[in-house]
Amino acid sequence: MDEIKRSEEKKACANCGAELKYKPGSHQIKCEYCGYEEFIEPAKSSFEELELQHYLKAVGDNAYTETIDILHCKNCGANQHVEENFKSLHCVYCGEPLIREDVEKEGWIVPGALIPFQLDFKKARGIFKKWVNRLWFAPNKLKRAALDPEALHGLYVPHWTFDADLHATYQGQRGDYYYETQRYRTKNGMQTRQVRKTRWRPASGAVNGFVDDILINASEKREREIPNAVSAWNVKELVPFNSKYLSGFVTEKYTIPLKEGHHRSFQKAKSIAYTWIRRDIGGDTQRIHHADIKLSEETFKHVLLPVYISSYTYNRKKYHFYINGQTGVIYGTRPYSFWKIFFLVLFIIIVITLIAIVAK
Repeated sequence: MDEIKRSEEKKACANCGAELKYKPGSHQIKCEYCGYEEFIEPAKSSFEELELQHYLKAVGDNAYTETIDILHCKNCGANQHVEENFKSLHCVYCGEPLIREDVEKEGWIVPGALIPFQLDFKKARGIFKKWVNRLWFAPNKLKRAALDPEALHGLYVPHWTFDADLHATYQGQRGDYYYETQRYRTKNGMQTRQVRKTRWRPASGAVNGFVDDILINASEKREREIPNAVSAWNVKELVPFNSKYLSGFVTEKYTIPLKEGHHRSFQKAKSIAYTWIRRDIGGDTQRIHHADIKLSEETFKHVLLPVYISSYTYNRKKYHFYINGQTGVIYGTRPYSFWKIFFLVLFIIIVITLIAIVAK
């Protein structure tokens, strides 16, 4: 958190005094008024994997957390932090105003790493506009919204990542397919067919391995869940946390605590273990009767991952659009214009009627 405070003190432009903001796709912060740029100094060491059990115990006593200014959306519950000074802004999820007077100080585990935005707002708006223009029967208001520079927000979404050594012992069965010829009667006489059967035999053993970067979204609200189509970040491009990368963007505070994130990660580790066990059993199919799964040397990171978000209300229903800030992949739910569909159907009916009249 000291780093956050230091960066806030140094973000003024050396030429004109305006605010410096992160320049996506680079390791620089830039003044949007005079063009002055500063390099973000690379970290002297790589980001640290934190010992999980130590933090699980410590966080229970509110240790190892720092305070951060949080704007809490009273409409949808999102907790958002903004690096630059501002008088007001709108919630990136629901569009409701967030007022500076509503700021709260909350504790958090400082991020250890992040993936900086690789797309700037101009490129993201271009992707959004191109996607909207391909939508059939989209309301004209949606197309106008795609051109609104204030409609798209850059957000760093909090995640937990977990690493561990996995050891599992198991008992199950290996199934090997074989085929038998069966005769059956038809109206044309007797026919034969091959019927697949499975020969089962006992299987047991142990599997071991390292599970790396199990990624858990640390934002719990269902309506704010990032779609799977967009949430494929390349975590190999994580860089050590530096708050200068946050300047000009919104950062959401995690609402899923470390303990709950760890519980969810174990369910993913269990799925990985079952995949390894099935591979170890071999054969054509497998049955797992029992598996004793243990994790050791567990570590974690709090990381921030980039996404652009836009929301649009049509007929009193909220639609959300997401763009991966690293890859540019876009996904969204879309409304349909009743009148565009109505007039198309009406046009088709008129054309069919005219053809019928001419044919007579």
